[in-house]
Amino acid sequence: MTTPPPIAEVMLAEAQAITAAAQRLDATHAQRAVDMLVACTGKVLVTGVGKSGLVAQKIAASLTSVGLMSVYLNPLDALHGDIGVVRDGDVIIMISNSGETTELLAVIPYVKKRDVQLLGILGKTKSAIGQRCDLALDASVEREASPIDQVPTSSTAVAMAIGDALTVAWMTAKGVSVNDFAMNHPAGSIGRRLTLMVRDLMIPHDKLIMINADARLPEVVDALTTQAIGAVLVKHAVDPAALGGIITDGDLRRALKRTPADGWGELVARDLMTTSPIAVASGMPAIEALTLMERNAKKAITVLPVIDEAKVVGMLRMHDLVQAGLS
Repeated sequence: MTTPPPIAEVMLAEAQAITAAAQRLDATHAQRAVDMLVACTGKVLVTGVGKSGLVAQKIAASLTSVGLMSVYLNPLDALHGDIGVVRDGDVIIMISNSGETTELLAVIPYVKKRDVQLLGILGKTKSAIGQRCDLALDASVEREASPIDQVPTSSTAVAMAIGDALTVAWMTAKGVSVNDFAMNHPAGSIGRRLTLMVRDLMIPHDKLIMINADARLPEVVDALTTQAIGAVLVKHAVDPAALGGIITDGDLRRALKRTPADGWGELVARDLMTTSPIAVASGMPAIEALTLMERNAKKAITVLPVIDEAKVVGMLRMHDLVQAGLS
């Protein structure tokens, strides 16, 4: 049997510590912890010192990212004014491997003056902090995954795993959807795909050039050149705010190819345009518009008219969809 490399040994040791903690976790206590978060009418403050403080920051960030307002509370700063952030209805999660962290013990009497609940994620639940918490979850480990047992490794991994488990359990209890998650991650791939609409990326109507159907070839060429987005829209003959057609760079080239050169002077916009182009609404998800462009079987589409209630409201370019990170 091949001996795993040292890095793998540490990872396996931490995984075993998490497994042992999961198997040891009291089901009633675990459910009470989830219920505490679900019933929270304020915010969740997560606190710890040293490596436990870094774990606390991660847990606070995870909870916030799924929609539960949460902040990291530095216990040292709390004793010098930051305790003012604590309000009635808050839940405070205290993380400590020893359960005897001096800074956390110093904070407890003052936060207890508010109507808050204390939840401990502790290496020793029968510790001084554990006795003062409304509920304590067992985050103990047999030993750290290090030759020096004082280096936080397995203990921080277990505390982090419990925080992740509480986050996921709260999401499940609250029915947090992918759309909900995306709203809190607008810069992420999922967020962009689910939250960006055509209206967010389109060129608005007032920035567009629209020409009449009887515009002659030089005017068409000038509009295409000036606008420089690969297409120009043609006004409807009856309602100038409606779409009569679209002329793309490709439409122009194809029309010139099929028309003898001595007949170019007779060409007008209506001879060049596509009269019933594919169009999208401003409220369509941008990712759907991109799919429409990419999957069109007839020809490559790089621009789309944006139509709301039969009126032109903008133009959408493939370039802008790609720039937004949707491709």
